[in-house]
Amino acid sequence: MMDSESTNKDCLGWAARDPTGVLSPYNFTRRALGSDDVSFTITHCGICYADVIWSRNGLGDSKYPLVPGHEIVGIVKEVGSNVQRFKVGDHVGVGTYVNSCRDCEYCNDGLEVHCVKGSVFTFNGIDADGTVTKGGYSSYIVVHERYCFMIPNNYPLASAAPLLCAGITVYSPMMRHKMNQPGKSLGVIGLGGLGHMAVKFGKAFGLNVTVISTSNSKKEEALNQLGADKFVLSSDPDQMKILAKSLDFIVDSASGDHPFDPYLSLLKVAGVYVLVGFPSEVKFSPTSLAIGAKTVAGSITGGTKETQEMLDFCAAKKIYPKIEIVPIQYANEAIERLIKRDVKYRFVIDIENSLK
Repeated sequence: MMDSESTNKDCLGWAARDPTGVLSPYNFTRRALGSDDVSFTITHCGICYADVIWSRNGLGDSKYPLVPGHEIVGIVKEVGSNVQRFKVGDHVGVGTYVNSCRDCEYCNDGLEVHCVKGSVFTFNGIDADGTVTKGGYSSYIVVHERYCFMIPNNYPLASAAPLLCAGITVYSPMMRHKMNQPGKSLGVIGLGGLGHMAVKFGKAFGLNVTVISTSNSKKEEALNQLGADKFVLSSDPDQMKILAKSLDFIVDSASGDHPFDPYLSLLKVAGVYVLVGFPSEVKFSPTSLAIGAKTVAGSITGGTKETQEMLDFCAAKKIYPKIEIVPIQYANEAIERLIKRDVKYRFVIDIENSLK
């Protein structure tokens, strides 16, 4: 018979213990399954830049030990007595949040990410029972069914993981700003985890897609691997001049600091520029906005309704993120490589086969 201590700490994870962010094995307790909860074995978890920020106390609010990961997929092992949508054996996912007030106008519209009282983050958040949430670098998770998503059986679990943050972060504003009109033109700035999904969605929506990058080394992959129609080097004034006033939409996924006026000049009249990256500041001339009646918008991840729609859309259209699968033992190296942008285009941890 195992003692109660080891029985309780039945969830194995990898955690950061301090602002160095170094991850190592960590045993902890998940909450008991509630009547509305789904408990599932985690098979894969994507590595997002958010994992870097909070594991290293980038915002000054990290609660250690911290188990990162909010692109989580797996297989249901148990459901609460009230759960209707899921059954044991289903393929499911969880994204960036695991709770919200469920009663405000945004929650009522399936936009829980914008909950008036604040959504509860999947890791480093404060759950309903007062405990700190712990993410997907772990063997299993217990989540209220509202914040779980059904992953179609024909869609690979490893590929589904990045959709739950990187995918929905670009899909949501693209739908909101009607970037699904065939024949329109889309510019994508930055070709990382988010940017490459914007290219894939743009092509699936029937848009004419131009990748705009500071690095000519991205040209071959943008055109040949991701299927973009054009590639423009942003540091080449002649290439940028040719592109002037030609784009209906721009999705800017670049998180490094960069000038905005040159990119705004690429939009047509009434063009829409959506920022999904997080540079340290956004600075542009009012003229860039006013002349041409342009719109600049921001966006974070999406609500539960559109996240499920996106998963179903990706399965129907056979849209797959480009991923590099790694074992949990490689997580620290993967994070170092992510910081150096040395990944095409999303690391996914094979939790099932490496976390023992």
